[in-house]
Amino acid sequence: MALLVFLSTLSFTIESHYCGDALVDTSVFGFVESCGMEAKQKPASSECSLTKKDCCSNEQLVVDGQDNLKLSFDKLNKEQQILVAIFIYSYINLFTEQETDNTSFRDYSPPPLVRDVQVLDQTFLI
Repeated sequence: MALLVFLSTLSFTIESHYCGDALVDTSVFGFVESCGMEAKQKPASSECSLTKKDCCSNEQLVVDGQDNLKLSFDKLNKEQQILVAIFIYSYINLFTEQETDNTSFRDYSPPPLVRDVQVLDQTFLI
């Protein structure tokens, strides 16, 4: 249960570096390494030239975790509160040991034996 809560609240970022259409580097928690094309394509500041479109691109995917985990019991309607109470009561009773003391025969003696039929017919279970 703790692992489920931890994974639902975990936030992370996936960064990817593309050079053209090829994926060069991917990182989950750190920064991506570039392919070095940015330094080659930058023109000198003294030159006056038209700048080309950069072939390299960085993509960033941010996965946000859940922030609000506090659920209040009073926001549930009456039927849902009854369902939760019945579930908790039945779940707790699953693990209690119930002693059944069947003493209904304690006050009664067995019927009197008039004749022993097995001995008379000489039929014995082995």
